[in-house]
Amino acid sequence: MGSMTKAQILDYMAKKSGLTKKAAGEFLDEFVKLAYREAKKSFVVPGLGKLVLSERKERMGRNPKTGEQMLIPAKKVVKFRIAKAAKEAILGNSK
Repeated sequence: MGSMTKAQILDYMAKKSGLTKKAAGEFLDEFVKLAYREAKKSFVVPGLGKLVLSERKERMGRNPKTGEQMLIPAKKVVKFRIAKAAKEAILGNSK
């Protein structure tokens, strides 16, 4: 079985919360917009993880096509750090 589609997620959330699919969709859209806006400072989704902005240093790399060495410039990247509770729920407690 593949991952859930947005429609399947909205259907599930609507049934669990008693909301309409439209209301669940609006909630999800606003939640995503909030995450995008707040990720610059870091955005925590309790029990799931957090979005953080990180600086990647410049480094040497290799062009896979030509094998030529090249300098990869520094840049900002967005990372998602999974919460310990989520990791344990998905993978099981590794103790």
